[in-house]
Amino acid sequence: MDLYYEIAGEGSPVVLIHSPGVDSREWKYVAPLLAKTNKVVTFDARGCGRSPAPLSPIRIMDDLRELFDHLALTKVTLVGHSMGGQAATEFTLSYPDLVERLVLIAPSLSGFAYSPEFTEWMAQINSLAPDLGKMVEMSLNGPNYRIAAASPHRDFLREMTVHYMTKVFTEWKSFEVVWPQPPAIERLEEIAATTLFIHGTVEWPDMLRVAEQFKRVPSHRFVQIEGADHMLTLTHAEELAGLILRFLTEE
Repeated sequence: MDLYYEIAGEGSPVVLIHSPGVDSREWKYVAPLLAKTNKVVTFDARGCGRSPAPLSPIRIMDDLRELFDHLALTKVTLVGHSMGGQAATEFTLSYPDLVERLVLIAPSLSGFAYSPEFTEWMAQINSLAPDLGKMVEMSLNGPNYRIAAASPHRDFLREMTVHYMTKVFTEWKSFEVVWPQPPAIERLEEIAATTLFIHGTVEWPDMLRVAEQFKRVPSHRFVQIEGADHMLTLTHAEELAGLILRFLTEE
């Protein structure tokens, strides 16, 4: 197993999948609260944090399955943020017997048609390459980071983003990510795990459209955190952990 991971606490396992652009440190406030009653696994995805850079196309499902096998994990609660939520969704569809509960925090969704406004913003960030300073600043000045950028967490968020982008430009040999087919947007009705969907109110409008898609999951519930943006794992960690812990104990 070549991915960096940490384990804290004891009890029913909870696996946390971080957002792209940062690393597993985004759970620094959430994980200790969950670890009071559960076994919590955090890890750096390939190319992020302390894990090795990708040398070939990234197959997130394979990396996750290897992590599960390495730690002998079964019947977990899988928690994913942003593209980590997309990965959690795909893994739940691919390995339904391994995931008992699913928590999605402002997730992306494979097969979803994002708005021109969002795709143009992403294109503008990429157009600034290889000027990492400008890329980071434009990214953190995005409308979905307004709360985090004005909070005491801004410097920490910037530190993680700089580390990620530096790693991308100096170590990555492949930038392709391979997702299962057909895309998850076509298979949401197949999700057997009870699902909790959480998002903030300071987000791209696309997030509400993604949320509408997840209403097709047979067993789901939605929670909106007022005044939170995309990085609610940092700015609203206590409230977020409380929602997850209550979800874990509900019938």
